[in-house]
Amino acid sequence: MSGKLTDFPLSERPRERLINNNPGFLSNAELLAIILSTGKQGENVLDVSRNLLSKFPLNRFSNVSVNELTGHSGIGKAKACKILAAVELGKRSVSFQSRPNPVINSAEDIVKIVKTELSNLRQEHFMVFYIDSRKKLIKKETLFIGTLDSNIIHPREIFSKALSESASAMIFAHNHPSGDPSPSDADIETTLDLAKAGNLLGIEILDHIILGQNRFTSLKQQSYF
Repeated sequence: MSGKLTDFPLSERPRERLINNNPGFLSNAELLAIILSTGKQGENVLDVSRNLLSKFPLNRFSNVSVNELTGHSGIGKAKACKILAAVELGKRSVSFQSRPNPVINSAEDIVKIVKTELSNLRQEHFMVFYIDSRKKLIKKETLFIGTLDSNIIHPREIFSKALSESASAMIFAHNHPSGDPSPSDADIETTLDLAKAGNLLGIEILDHIILGQNRFTSLKQQSYF
């Protein structure tokens, strides 16, 4: 099989799948294959895409260079430029849609902000949202990457940043790469520990949201704390 998308069965072609469904139904490799269009000798475009994503996880594309991409077999300067142009357009689109200092009234408000960032990541990313007394978002940032446990989550770092931002409350959010947003024992234990620490410092933990595949769980709504 050559590297062209037109050599795939019609039902398996990423472009046709996008037309018949929507971009959210496609995998990262399929979306990247549409951008690349062709593979290389002996390797079809989906394989090139999968191999590239195994070397550069999606969250690394924001910082990868043309030279780094062209160092990967099957990626020339033209394809590298297409990838980085698509990444930059995505970043600008998210930035354009985001309102400065939005008011956070519900778990759904947080999900709207982070679902694009946290979708399809291979590792868990733990984000913290710093909220002021009027429920306005002061700042959000990813603090930890990896499985949620006591060895990864450091309350001192979380609360020192909250104090420096003069936050009166915080909301946590992280993804489950499995697609199942059900909280693990470690998720619940970590949340309870952080909520206790917040009580001592006068910083309220409003919620902890876990994102899965097109679903989410709010630990506050589920009365875990």
